[in-house]
Parts: sequence; structure tokens; C-alpha cells
Amino acid sequence: MLQDIWFFLWGLLWAVYFITDGFDLGLGMMLPFVGKNEMEKRLIYASMGPLWDGNEVWLITAGGVTFAAFPKVYAVMFSSLYSPLMLILFGLIIRGVSYEFREKSKDVSWKRMWDTCMFVGSLLPALILGVAFANIFKGIPIDQNGYFHGNIFTLLNPYGLLGGILFVLLFMLHGSLWLMIKSSGELYKRAKTVARKFWFLVLIALIVFVDYSYIATRLFDNYINHPVLFVVLLIAVISFVALKLMIDKEKEWTCWFLSALTIVGIVFFGVIGLYPNLFPSSINPDYSLTVYNASSSPLTLKIMLTVVVIFIPIVLAYQIWAYNMFKGKIGKEELYESY
Repeated sequence: MLQDIWFFLWGLLWAVYFITDGFDLGLGMMLPFVGKNEMEKRLIYASMGPLWDGNEVWLITAGGVTFAAFPKVYAVMFSSLYSPLMLILFGLIIRGVSYEFREKSKDVSWKRMWDTCMFVGSLLPALILGVAFANIFKGIPIDQNGYFHGNIFTLLNPYGLLGGILFVLLFMLHGSLWLMIKSSGELYKRAKTVARKFWFLVLIALIVFVDYSYIATRLFDNYINHPVLFVVLLIAVISFVALKLMIDKEKEWTCWFLSALTIVGIVFFGVIGLYPNLFPSSINPDYSLTVYNASSSPLTLKIMLTVVVIFIPIVLAYQIWAYNMFKGKIGKEELYESY
């Protein structure tokens, strides 16, 4: 029972991270193409400036839960996926530095360099996270000792790359919706146009990814055995369709929450399909790491659950306060005051 609870929490924390930091990553990838002048680029930076570092707390939390609740999974993950995880880390570092260094000089080439770093530092994590999770869904070539039989190119298979593309498109859609919330005028119109275009691109990627998942993975086994689980997919589909309607009606916050709900549905589509596996082996299913053979002791799980029940609501309350504090649109006056 405790293992099952922590499996659910593990998936939920990753979903929360994708919701919160996803729009930051999307904005960073959109920066060179949506920001047409210096003022618009500064607005894009300012729209994520007060929140981006708090959003990344959920990445630390998700990683910490993996380490504490499922230490064997953490160990095998950081050995088999070491190269892509380091690329994610470098991307996040470059992105964080870009926030701080861009405004240290008025030189155009200096700003252009850090804008490029912001783009690369946002693209790498989004793409590689998608590749990594798609490969986990498909199965990683690990043996009975947890040794990885392959290299980074093993992970760059068609299904893995499709997962990476899906994450990139999904985060860019999520980011464009946040930009609609924070902007006005021409930038708002451009953000809405981007959101409408990327909705269709995400739709195509989702259809292809789900179809490919039926062929390349065993994610649908649990759904076929327990048809009630298709409710999760239904919620994601309804949210995504409603999102298109709300974009046309310019209901910005409703759009963003529907996008967040779609992300939760997509994540739990994979998480439910994986259960009880956490790190399935493509060599032999008997070598897979599951919630039962890779978890910490019951005492550890009980102590951690107590900590989570106490502190996660506090973190959520702080983040809700922060989002509410910076929920308004950014005008020129606020933009000059923030730099």
C-alpha cells in the first residue's frame, strides 16, 4: 500500500514540475521567434522572472522522492541515463545564468548571446525529458544487475525522439498561454496566434505518440485489463478540446489551467500504463525495477509520507501566493521597474 501511494506521488510530482516549469521552458524556446524587439523580449523574461526558480523546486522534489522512496531506481537511472541527465542539468544552469547576466550590459551582441543561451537552455531540458520518459515507457536495456547496455544514441530511437518532440511542442503551447496572460497589444495577438498553431501541432503529435505507444510499448495493458482507467485519457482529451475553444474566446487563465490538466492527463497516461514498473527492462521483464522490488523500507516510506503531508501543502500555499501576487499583465512601467 505504501509503495502504491509513493508511486502515485512520484507521478504527481513530475506532473506538477511539467506544469510549472513547462511554461518557462516554452517561453525560453519561443523567445527568439516571438519577441520581435528588445521591449518584447524583456517582457518575456519578466513574465517568468519572479517564478522560474520556484518552479524548479518541483524538479528537486521529484528527484528527491525518486532517491528516497525508490533508491534502486535512482541509482540505475543516474547510471544508465547519466549523459542525458547531465545535459538537462547543463541546460538548466545555462538558462538560470541567462536570467541574471542578460541585463548586465546594453551591448546588443551580449544580449543576443544570452538570448541564444536561454533558447538552448530551455530546448535541451524539454527535449531530453521527453526522450527520457518515452524510453522509460518503452523500456530501458538494463540487465539483472541494473547495468545499462547501450549509450545515449540507444535512447535516440524513433519513439524516444517522438516523446521529445511532444514535450517541446506541449511546453511551447503551455508557454504561449502564459504569455497571453502576461502580455497585451501586438505581443498578446502574436502569443494567441502561436497558441492556436501549436494546439494543432500538439494534437498531431499526441495522436501519433498514443498510436505509436500501442505498438512500441505495453502501456495499454493496464487499460485493457481495467477499462475504467480510460477515464484518465478521457479527461485529457476533454481538457485539450476545451482548451481550443477557450483560446478562441481569449479566456487566458482558463486556457492555462486546461493546458495544465492536459499535461497531468498525459503524464498519468504513462504512469498508469507503467504500473507496477518504474524502470522496465527491454531485455527481460524480470529485470524491471518495480514499486515493490525497488522501494525503501516501510519505515522510511512512513516517515517520508508524514513529511510530505506536512510540507507539500506549505510549498503549494507559497506558490499559489506567488502566482497570485504576479498574476497581472506586465506594462511598460513594471518592466522598467524590474530592471
